[in-house]
Amino acid sequence: MSLRSNLKTNYDRTLARRDLIAGLTVAAIALPQGMAYALIAGVDPKYGVFSAIVVTLVASIFGSSSHLINGPTSAISLLVFSSLAFIDPENRTELFEALFLLAVLVGTIQILISVLKLGDLTRYISESVIVGFMAAAAFLLALGQLGNAVGVKDRGNGNMQVLYRTYLTLFHGDAINYRAVVLSGTAVVAAVVLRKLVQRYGLPQLDMLAVLVLAALIAYFSGWSTPGHGGKTAVSITGKIPASLPDFHIPVVHWEWLPHLSEGALAVAFIGLIEALSIAKAIAHQTQQKIDYNRQIVAEGLANLTGGFFQSLPGSGSLSRSAINFQAGAATRFSGVIASAAVAGALLLFAPLLSYIPKAALAGLLLVTAVRLVDFHRLVRTVKASRYDAGLVIVTAITGVVIDLDKAVLLGVALSILLFVPRASKLKIAELVVTPERVVRERVGDEPDNPAVLIYDIEGELFFGAAPEIEHALDALTERVKAEGTQFVVLRLKRARNPDAVGIERVERFLHDLAELGVTVLLAGVRPDILDLLSNVGLREWFPDERIFPEEDKEFSATLKAVRYAESRLVPGGVRSGDELYYLV
Repeated sequence: MSLRSNLKTNYDRTLARRDLIAGLTVAAIALPQGMAYALIAGVDPKYGVFSAIVVTLVASIFGSSSHLINGPTSAISLLVFSSLAFIDPENRTELFEALFLLAVLVGTIQILISVLKLGDLTRYISESVIVGFMAAAAFLLALGQLGNAVGVKDRGNGNMQVLYRTYLTLFHGDAINYRAVVLSGTAVVAAVVLRKLVQRYGLPQLDMLAVLVLAALIAYFSGWSTPGHGGKTAVSITGKIPASLPDFHIPVVHWEWLPHLSEGALAVAFIGLIEALSIAKAIAHQTQQKIDYNRQIVAEGLANLTGGFFQSLPGSGSLSRSAINFQAGAATRFSGVIASAAVAGALLLFAPLLSYIPKAALAGLLLVTAVRLVDFHRLVRTVKASRYDAGLVIVTAITGVVIDLDKAVLLGVALSILLFVPRASKLKIAELVVTPERVVRERVGDEPDNPAVLIYDIEGELFFGAAPEIEHALDALTERVKAEGTQFVVLRLKRARNPDAVGIERVERFLHDLAELGVTVLLAGVRPDILDLLSNVGLREWFPDERIFPEEDKEFSATLKAVRYAESRLVPGGVRSGDELYYLV
């Protein structure tokens, strides 16, 4: 359903109030983030703000998720910086034209992915690649802002290796500006403290905006952000941002740029889709909203394509702004439209004030963002899961740091395919029944079952490529459990092969969901390799060992023990002995 028809049929004053509050809350963080992320990309802050207007608006109108907020993100901005490295940063005209052309290419690729029904290709990008990419992105983000944090002008050029470039900036550049250090340090401390206060007391999430206002006031009243002799300021400021909305602009095409930009555009397009779809899926899991993923891919492409013609930084789904939108009570996609309009209004009204924001303060915020960008628990969990996961994380991260991020993404995708896809086979999830003769076999047709105890057998590759099938099957099983009042579910894993962190994570999510419903899940036929993986990812720290039945030599013996366990608790004394249960040989 389109946004317009949805509003016509279902919208009322209550929903409008919820969207208004959520949209204004999102705008309060979108404005400083837009400026900060443009700084990451190495472009004028106004293009980040324009992205928070244009990309957010278009994606909200055409998207499928009620809570996903699009716009500039830290990961995409880092990829943009890497993609534009072949352009001389001092040649601002060419840099900006390349930026807009990159956005057009990204949008075109994403639309083609949707038209050609290639969205499923994203499933073959292992989550381990994403974890490695995010670790590299966070490291590079921190490195890239060290110069701004200490008030030192960046040395070298975009073609230099980032570690060497950082070395030149810090050790062979200008003297450290103590005023910038004070501002960046203040921003870091204030960001950490305010976020804790927001989380503890449930305050409006205006912490990033408050940090920038605080730093700007300190700089202004200290005289650091006002021009002195020679027209220079004591600390670098963001510079003048025009009080105007983005104009329509057709990017200038330099054909010699296309080979360079195409590689980066592919990386941005795929990472952007993964970022957006995973956020939309995560929130939809809580709201029970059904997401049309192909439609969401179209929306991502249209947003970036339009942004390229309206001077915008490429964007994707923002985890922080989407989470805030959801937590603030957004009811429909109209909250994104309100957020876009609010950023536009703030730009028109307060643009002159934005020029007083010190770059050091933005750098301090980005240093905090770099730390928050890495889910350390997930990183450790993935590395410990298996040698395949660990290898992908390490190779992707090192490639991202030593070479560049877009090549890291493409290499990670190639390795995912080479390492995992050849293992893939059609996942089969079949329902089993215990016959009156106490034999376990596959259920046939409308054969009666025991709704109190459901038994399912998972056969095939339990890896990330099969994650959609696993998720679909387990979601369907969850709905059946709710409908039939099931008390026990037995999952037979004996024929599940080559598990990885993603496959086990889907199973673990299922275990949590059913636990919340008061349903007991028993894992039967668990092989040693799966037992090891369950331990590595921490599942056995909370899942009782008595509900895990390791595989045995005799077919179905572990499954029968699990069934006996369930039946004994449904009807105490109802199962007299193990002799009642037979297994196939």
